[in-house]
Amino acid sequence: MEKTLNLEGIKKIVSETDLKHVAIIMDGNRRWAKERHLPSAVGHQKGVEALKKTLRACSDFGIKYLTVYAFSTENWNRKPEEVEFLMSLLAKTLGKELDEMHKEHVKIKFLGDISRLSTTLKEILYDAEEKTKDNTGVNLQIAFNYGSRLEMLSAIKDICKKVKNDELLIDDIDENLISDCLYTSNVPEPDLLIRTGGEYRVSNFLLWQIAYSELLIFDEYWPEFGAEMLKKSVYEFEKRNRRYGK
Repeated sequence: MEKTLNLEGIKKIVSETDLKHVAIIMDGNRRWAKERHLPSAVGHQKGVEALKKTLRACSDFGIKYLTVYAFSTENWNRKPEEVEFLMSLLAKTLGKELDEMHKEHVKIKFLGDISRLSTTLKEILYDAEEKTKDNTGVNLQIAFNYGSRLEMLSAIKDICKKVKNDELLIDDIDENLISDCLYTSNVPEPDLLIRTGGEYRVSNFLLWQIAYSELLIFDEYWPEFGAEMLKKSVYEFEKRNRRYGK
């Protein structure tokens, strides 16, 4: 029989298990739309709605960090019209939802190489980060034009430059230094990595950061995700025995 708890019960689990950070690979928007004979754009729009529900649930449950995989460095290989739509969708969503997220004290940060984005979109992302930088609610990290290998390569280059310029010694390089050079600096590593859509791979997402994350795969597509599925994730996380190699 599936466990059922009220909101206070869920918050208690989150607190007792020290579940601070949930990362999500939001997969399945296009497949959700295709199975319903709808355009991919409808699936992506439904995906935005799922993210809003999940963000609100994180706030309700007491989960302080939510990191979502929105657009990968490999997604540029999709059809140009779909890429253009995704860029437009991000801009429109921020334009529509930013004030509300700000009122709910959400702090927004973008992870990835945004240099390839249009000047207009870059300004929108910078403005969202600037407007919400002092907020104390859920920390929402949106991985956009993100690839973990690119992230680690960038960190390695930064460290090499500092060594070359005598700002660092080789012996100064440790795990903490590398973590500090990643896009996720000052963000705790994910406790739980969720992937929707039934695929069993991490797709170049937070490869360094998820070394000891618990993994959870849902067959349901991302547009079907929300508070109830996040609640199931919390229940499942409670069962896990995190040994960290011990």
